Amino acid sequence: MRVLCFYEAMNKYSLLTFLIVVLLIGIAQQSHAQWVQTNGPYGGVVISFATIGNNLFAGVYGGGVFRSTNRGTTWTAVDSGLTNPVIQSIVVSGTDLFAGTQGSGIFLSTNNGTSWTAVDSGLTSTWVWSLVVSGTNLFAGTVFGGLFRSTNNGINWIAVNSGLADTNIILSLATIANGVGDSNLFAGTPNGVSLSSDNGTSWTAASSGLTNPYVQALAVSGTNLFAGTRGGVFVSTNNGTSWAAASTGLTDTNVYCLAVSGTNLYAGTYGGGIFRSTNNGTSWSSINSGLTNYDVEALDVVDTSLFAGTAGGGVFLSNDNGSTWTEINSGLTTTDVNALVVNGTDIFEGGDSGVFLSTDNGSVWTSFDSVQRYSNVNSLAISGTNLFVGSDGIFHLINTCTGWTIVETGLADSGVDAILVNPNGAGGTDLFAGNGYGGVFRSTNNGTSWTAVNTGLRSGITGLTNAIVWSLAASGTNLFAGTFASGIFLSTNNGTNWTPVDSGLTDFVIRTFAVSGTNIFAGTVGGVFLSTNNGASWTAVDSGLTNQIVWSLVFSGANLFAGTQGGGVFLSTNNGTSWTAVNEGLVFANVRALAVSSSYLYAGTSLGGVWRRALSEMITAVKESKSEIPTTFSLSQNFPNPCNPSTTISFTLPTRSFVTLRIFDLLGREVSTIVSEEMMPGNYSKQWNAAAFASGVYFYRLQAGTYSETKKLLLLK
Repeated sequence: MRVLCFYEAMNKYSLLTFLIVVLLIGIAQQSHAQWVQTNGPYGGVVISFATIGNNLFAGVYGGGVFRSTNRGTTWTAVDSGLTNPVIQSIVVSGTDLFAGTQGSGIFLSTNNGTSWTAVDSGLTSTWVWSLVVSGTNLFAGTVFGGLFRSTNNGINWIAVNSGLADTNIILSLATIANGVGDSNLFAGTPNGVSLSSDNGTSWTAASSGLTNPYVQALAVSGTNLFAGTRGGVFVSTNNGTSWAAASTGLTDTNVYCLAVSGTNLYAGTYGGGIFRSTNNGTSWSSINSGLTNYDVEALDVVDTSLFAGTAGGGVFLSNDNGSTWTEINSGLTTTDVNALVVNGTDIFEGGDSGVFLSTDNGSVWTSFDSVQRYSNVNSLAISGTNLFVGSDGIFHLINTCTGWTIVETGLADSGVDAILVNPNGAGGTDLFAGNGYGGVFRSTNNGTSWTAVNTGLRSGITGLTNAIVWSLAASGTNLFAGTFASGIFLSTNNGTNWTPVDSGLTDFVIRTFAVSGTNIFAGTVGGVFLSTNNGASWTAVDSGLTNQIVWSLVFSGANLFAGTQGGGVFLSTNNGTSWTAVNEGLVFANVRALAVSSSYLYAGTSLGGVWRRALSEMITAVKESKSEIPTTFSLSQNFPNPCNPSTTISFTLPTRSFVTLRIFDLLGREVSTIVSEEMMPGNYSKQWNAAAFASGVYFYRLQAGTYSETKKLLLLK
């Protein structure tokens, strides 16, 4: 009767009534145990901007499109219908918004991003790097397909590559009025600049004097045309006929983006931050005060406000011509998390946005501004009151108590992927760093100086002397080093010598370790392995681990959790003998880091920030599901339902069976296969991520031997 009344209400009343009912259902279902996204860390890789009225749009790599209606104070995802979240370019034509993606072509929104529709008929390359509007023409620069033009708002596209300097890759586009009621169109490529005066029908070279032809950005200021290249900025005052270098004062010449505001010209660089010129590029000055990420991908001017999109640090705002910058990332939870470490109630996060701290279970994250410019943090470790941070580039390990100090003397310049703090047996602690191509380094003085300890640590890769070390662990006086493609090494003398311990390993890319007593677990790109004899032999322990690319392992008591690439989080309550997915509510399935704090498990994801779930929910549920073998086949209703965009489907198997679980649309067409494998008796839960599918009714069918059952689900975006 309740269902009947629901549909009667939907028909009798208005869409508003329907939405209210759906909202109430959603609120009721939130009480179901599942993962919750914490409030950050905020940031992400922001590659492009566009503005329509009071709406500011940001294109985020891996995060889709975000909209702000208050000049960046807060952001909201607007990606319904946007089947590819990797946004490379955005452009506005009237009130229409176009988004170019990496791999899925172009999408159009006519309602400020609320919904999107693919518009790529005739677009033979779907990697869209740049977009520009010229009158009634829309141009798309692609990778692998050159340049395309649409004369009907993106409905159809044709290639317009005749005479282009590079008919394969178009990195940037710009237009300048030609003085006769039309525009000249410029295309920046890896082989220089090309000019078209007939809307792309034909092109001529326009690169004379351009000593660096790799043109990543183009901008117009009056009659001046500026080109940002890998070798600085160039200016042309004659429609590209000739170019002159304009880079004096530009200490970083890898120019990714350009913007013009009145008489000010801005250049965003990769590694050097932002520069400003007040004299048409004759001279430049650095303007990075408050800018905590120096990898600048995009610049945009809205009235007197200047916005900067960075590679990992999200969005920054300046209201004083770039003299000072403020981070404005609230709601922009699209960060890559590579490392988590816990110290009491403090949770530290490291990733592409630098280092953040939460003291309240993820409700608030605070950035360490003084180290954010050393982004791409790979590893974290705590020793006493000191936090050590391993990152890419020349700044490897950073130590803090009251302030930050670079502690890298003696380290090889190849990035730190792992840090281990280990008692030295004399009342102190030694630090070990997995130093990329440099192998393992040891510090006995809290990081002040480092010494290579690589004897026996040989690479299995031709041409490399030392193994590439991705993970480190200690069990008593034994040290273990996990490597890329060279397996596992053991040292029994504090790193002085190393011996390979690979017997039983079938995969030699070791991402992570976890130790519990005499049990040592190794997470690889081919599953989890267990050694009970200090590495002398290893046994695969991955039954039920349906995704075997394991990034992280962590213990909570006797319970072992595994974070995987693409499969979310798995739990084993029996030392790895069997695994169960515990992904209810976890939208982002690439889990790179795990940490336990108090009663919660924290998961650091790729492009989704940090998520949290109560340990008791998962441990109790898994133990209950393993307590007895089911006596009948069954297929449960998916949860949540309606879903957006992911949902969990549970089923039981009383006997060993070959199982398929498939999704079908209303026309009966198969759109996704979730399971197709032999499975043991038990209780199972599988997740379907419907981010790439349109709203509507779908059916899911379980086939196990002769048993078959079908149920209906609703995807509502």
